[in-house]
Amino acid sequence: MTEVLFYHLQNMTVENVLPPLLEKSLERGWRVVVQSNSPERADALDAHLWTYRDDSFLPHATWRVSDAADQPIVLAVEEDNPNGANVRFLVDNAALPQDAQAYERMVLLFDGDDPDALAFARSAWTDCKARGFDVTYWQADERGRWQKRN
Repeated sequence: MTEVLFYHLQNMTVENVLPPLLEKSLERGWRVVVQSNSPERADALDAHLWTYRDDSFLPHATWRVSDAADQPIVLAVEEDNPNGANVRFLVDNAALPQDAQAYERMVLLFDGDDPDALAFARSAWTDCKARGFDVTYWQADERGRWQKRN
């Protein structure tokens, strides 16, 4: 069964939250697709992942490269799965793919300070529940640690 994790970002950005979550995914041996809504946003995330921390290397590529199938993390703007990922991250209100059930895990990061993002996340939550996915909601505590909420 597909597990869908909703990460409610408040006073934090995708740029701060995404890299550590990707690192944990790689530590678990998962292949990942990160879907955003535009080529420009994917390019910005690509640049950020190379430079977000001096002491880190997060191997990734965009969907445009010829060897995307060999990459552990691929940044994409379409619903395809160029690297055979078992985990898909959705940022910037990227829609759930039609084949969401093909993934072990989907992670939806949404901006809790944006009314449109909240409405999108609520709709996605309802859709995921209707599809029978295992859905959980995560929010950072005052120290910035993620806590599962009911």
